[in-house]
Amino acid sequence: MNKTIKLQDLGLKDYKETWDYQELLFKGIVETKIKNRREGANLQTNNYFLFVEHPHVYTLGKSGDMSNLLVDETQLKAKNATFYKVNRGGDITYHGPGQIVGYPILDLDNFFTDIHKYLRFLEEMIILTLAEYGLKAERSPGETGVWLDVGTPFARKICAMGVRASRWVTMHGFALNVNADLGYFDLMIPCGIKGKAVTSLNVELGKKQVDETEVKEKLLKHFSSLFEVEFSEVR
Repeated sequence: MNKTIKLQDLGLKDYKETWDYQELLFKGIVETKIKNRREGANLQTNNYFLFVEHPHVYTLGKSGDMSNLLVDETQLKAKNATFYKVNRGGDITYHGPGQIVGYPILDLDNFFTDIHKYLRFLEEMIILTLAEYGLKAERSPGETGVWLDVGTPFARKICAMGVRASRWVTMHGFALNVNADLGYFDLMIPCGIKGKAVTSLNVELGKKQVDETEVKEKLLKHFSSLFEVEFSEVR
């Protein structure tokens, strides 16, 4: 089992280009697994973790409802935003500057073959990271992602999640609002959940800007501890 993860920070990158890159890494892992099974080979499978920040974009998961996007193509262009239907779970999500997006592309055979545990670990990574900023973040029953003030009229989502898994290989991941422009969330019904707000770390801390590099370091620290892995940075 390979418990080393190749870490790559892509910076600001177009959503479709990043999606294509994810697919390339994903297919490479799957092909290695197929070769091992068919030919009795014993090749090691790779694991990857991509950090990225996207220009304004809305994505709709496989089971998503198109009516949760509240604007048309002309209005999207006016907001310098794009839209894609994608092959992850979940409903509609927004990505944009000031948001830390993480795409773990893992062979879960190297860790544990339990997709629910995988999602709970991703949530726990976010919860532990936000705790370092003095915030009590929680899971919301029946709703994937990470929230603040769960069970109150002030419940608000700070991190969205949506993954795809095939042959125990994962792709897509999480989007944590750190310095996000929350106005863009008004153009959709976030994750298809009506009547609940969205927030960002800088808003919760009352700061104009939060150090995103520092947040990434905290995320990796908790991911490493939860998954018991080592990171190898790729430039």
